[in-house]
Amino acid sequence: MTAQIEVPGYLTGAWAIDPSHSDISFTIRHLGVSKVRGRFDSFEGEIVTAEDPLRSSVSVTIQAASIDTNNQMRDDAVRGGDFLDVEKYPTLTFRSTGLRAVDDGFEADGELTVHGVSRAVALRLEPNGFAEGWGGAKVAGFSATTEISRAEFGVTGGPMGATLGDKVTITLEIEATRKD
Repeated sequence: MTAQIEVPGYLTGAWAIDPSHSDISFTIRHLGVSKVRGRFDSFEGEIVTAEDPLRSSVSVTIQAASIDTNNQMRDDAVRGGDFLDVEKYPTLTFRSTGLRAVDDGFEADGELTVHGVSRAVALRLEPNGFAEGWGGAKVAGFSATTEISRAEFGVTGGPMGATLGDKVTITLEIEATRKD
């Protein structure tokens, strides 16, 4: 017998990620002494909250060329063939394959595709709440984090890659509006 999962204020439905109120960002070590931060400015996705929260799903598509690290020369290099190769691989995607309760939150298991390589990842997921937004629209908020190995996705970085750590921490702060 499985225990009933309770999420305060939980609402079911299909939700469109609102890019103007959401953030997809990352950090990576530089020279082992600091962290470089960046974000993606163009993305879309859908969250489906099911009656049983553990049957919910999420899918996200990120435009790789929308990367912004606050340094144009670095952004151009990361868009190039040694890193994301946005001409050949214009999107990064995540599709959940399952949700599970862990400790005081959830993990969303899924498939992340970066640089044409797909790998299983788990995102630590926190539902931040459900509310009524502007004009009565239903909104929901979620936070998620994961850490990946860029080498496992074939993102070597060429000679510049030697200055960067292998681990990339990805953070998502998502607000979504229910599609009625």
